Amino acid sequence: MDLLKKYSNSLEEHLDKAVTIQEPTQLYEPIKYILDLGGKRLRPILTLMCCDFFEVDYHKAMNAALAVELFHNFSLIHDDIMDNAPLRRKKETVHEKWDLNTGILSGDAMLILAYRLFEDYEPALFRELARLFSKTAIQVCEGQQYDVDFERRDDVRLDEYIKMIECKTAVLIGAAMKMGAIVAGASTACKTSLFEFGRNLGIAFQLQDDYLDAFGNPDTFGKQVGGDIIANKKTFLYLTALERSSPSEAAELRHLFSINPKDPSDKVAIVKRIFENSGAVSATEKEIAHYTQTANEVLNTIKISEERKEELRNFGAWLMRRKV
Repeated sequence: MDLLKKYSNSLEEHLDKAVTIQEPTQLYEPIKYILDLGGKRLRPILTLMCCDFFEVDYHKAMNAALAVELFHNFSLIHDDIMDNAPLRRKKETVHEKWDLNTGILSGDAMLILAYRLFEDYEPALFRELARLFSKTAIQVCEGQQYDVDFERRDDVRLDEYIKMIECKTAVLIGAAMKMGAIVAGASTACKTSLFEFGRNLGIAFQLQDDYLDAFGNPDTFGKQVGGDIIANKKTFLYLTALERSSPSEAAELRHLFSINPKDPSDKVAIVKRIFENSGAVSATEKEIAHYTQTANEVLNTIKISEERKEELRNFGAWLMRRKV
């Protein structure tokens, strides 16, 4: 998306300078490695973009944006460990390339480095950013715990799943946008609305990610397609399919999510067929559209130009059309 290029280019330049390999190299090389894998960098780009949309030089929000990116990648390292994931962005995950202990420790260091980036802001700004960052970080941990808990439960509800992805994914997107508004000195109402826009868009984003995990193109998705099915993750697709399937297909689905075959290809194929036959795929697409529309409705309360609002709507539409 052309709108994002100037933020992306500037972010990459500063990110390269913000994290360097130093002693002990075993700690810093994995940090550099996961950052160099690239990715969409959507969260820090949103921080820069939102600051810019309030007519303040977006470079002022650069440290906040870098903190968001470091925190996000810290969470990815630990998520990959917990999920035993072999690939991240089509490359080896950190714990696979090095080892489990290195992955844990390098992830911890990234979190600390993220907090240090706020130190250059004036005291009042530092307090507001750090307070939001801490609140968001603990919510992400809560979301991850919900995710772990769901693996052991057979009675997960759809509303519980939405709460989990809100904490694990959506609040960080909302916080990233709010940080840009904070640095720009926006009003309390605008900061709150931007957070809500990002939170709703974040829920839609994660639902889209769930869909792509099952039905994405393995050449473009960057992760193991079918990974959630292999890991028996109770996603929106799975929970909806259980509700809408015939008793026999629901029983088959439950059985498939209780086993871990050495060759999971047949399991993945059967589960995807049940997802499609039950209407879970179309229901997921409708839910994505609902949260995207809710996000767009929030835009009306934000005091930025109509041109900027339209750019945010276009960004949301582009995000939901993604294939990676």
